[in-house]
Amino acid sequence: MSAWIWLLAAAAAGVAAYLVGWPAWQQYRLRDRVDANTERYLGWRGRSRTAAGRPSEGMTGEERRRVYVGVALGVVAIFCLVGFFTYAG
Repeated sequence: MSAWIWLLAAAAAGVAAYLVGWPAWQQYRLRDRVDANTERYLGWRGRSRTAAGRPSEGMTGEERRRVYVGVALGVVAIFCLVGFFTYAG
């Protein structure tokens, strides 16, 4: 197997990891930020829903699955990159 195939596989897995995981992470962070703004406003009005100031619902199942798949693809990309440097050396 040529060293360049390892490098192409690493690049493909890295791009796939980014395309799968990053949008899910951004969606989670945006929802968390919007929830924080809502709670801050409701707290200012004296109608806060939680004693701590804001709810933390966490990731949805779909977001969690996509982030895990992105991490797994990132590990594959690193494995392929190590394979490239091992084979090329």
